[in-house]
Formats: sequence, structure tokens, C-alpha cells
Amino acid sequence: MFTGLIEHVGSVVQFGPIGQSRQLQIDLGPLSEDLRPGDSLAVDGVCLTATCVEGTQGDFDITATTLDTTTLGGFGPGRRVNLERPITLNDRLGGHLVAGHVDGLATLGRWSASGQGKIGFFHAPKSITDLMIRKGSLAVNGVSLTIAELQDGAFTIVLIPETLTRTNLAQLQPGQKVNVETDLIGKYIARFVGASSARTLSLETLKEHGFA
Repeated sequence: MFTGLIEHVGSVVQFGPIGQSRQLQIDLGPLSEDLRPGDSLAVDGVCLTATCVEGTQGDFDITATTLDTTTLGGFGPGRRVNLERPITLNDRLGGHLVAGHVDGLATLGRWSASGQGKIGFFHAPKSITDLMIRKGSLAVNGVSLTIAELQDGAFTIVLIPETLTRTNLAQLQPGQKVNVETDLIGKYIARFVGASSARTLSLETLKEHGFA
């Protein structure tokens, strides 16, 4: 489990075939100091398992499913990637609960200026935006953000200068895809409500089942 607060922006060293999958090698910088084989790491919001750590470089095996459902398949040497280690039980939850399981891809439509920050306008499948709420939490390339505006198939986020400095989001270009993970609690509620067509969402129903 992660929080969406990026600890370091690393860079891809190489990305090559290994059997039926591919192996991603990343320069982890300071995060390599306590990362061991078998440990999890969020890479642009995708939870991966380290298979080897030597020096500052870590290896990660990527399955065909992950390649098909995330942006990782388009990675190449030199690409900057957001990195976060899993949260521990004594850490502060500064962002929101992020599982590292991507729900789908969104596409950057355009940027506009917002003081020293930026406003990003994204397009995404309606099946994904249906799981969002305005002012709710969202992970974009692993970064915990707040949804500023929301429509069917589109959402807007505002990036402050600190986020632009500490993540790779400032490098996104219009037309580029990003990994999106919607709020974990919201997905559980959606699953609960959709379990029965006769069940309706109300404050009383949410209280009855411990959601409010």
C-alpha cells in the first residue's frame, strides 16, 4: 500500500525482453539503500516487485498484462519515473490510500497556467470517471492529487509548483497517456452499490454498512 507522495524521480536504465515478459532496470537513487529483492515499489503508480538490486540500480520483471494495461510498455532508457516505497504502519498518511493497481489510462488534453502551477485537462474512459468524485482523490502516475473538475469521460487536476518539482508530471505533453488509479474506498462503495440492482445508495444505507 502506498500514499501517492513521490519520494524520488528515478530514470530508466534499460528495458529489454526476458522470457515471455520484459525486465525493467531503473536507477533508484537513494531508494536503493534499503530496497531488497522481493520488496515492492510503485513505479509511475504501478506496484512492482524488485528481483535484483545492485548499487543504485534495481531490476523489475514486467508481465504481459501489466504491459497491456499501463504505460510501462512505452518506457525506454532515460525516461523519468515517479518512485514510492510502500507505507509502513508508523508512517503518516499524507496523501491517500493507493494500492498501485492501475484502473486504466487517461490522456492529457492540454495544460493551462495557474499562477506558478498548471491545470491539466485529461480524457479517460467513462468507466473510470464514473468512479471519481469532484474534490475526491486520484493517483496520476502514482501522484496523489485532488480532482478539481469532473465530467463524463474527462477530469481536471491542478498541480502546485511543489508537485511539478517533485514528480515527472511537468514533463507530460498533450496526447501523452498516464496511469490512473481511482480512490480505493470509492471503488468498494461502487462495488457494494452495484452488487444488487434493487439496492439504492442513501445515507442510511452507507451508515448501515459502515461507510458513513
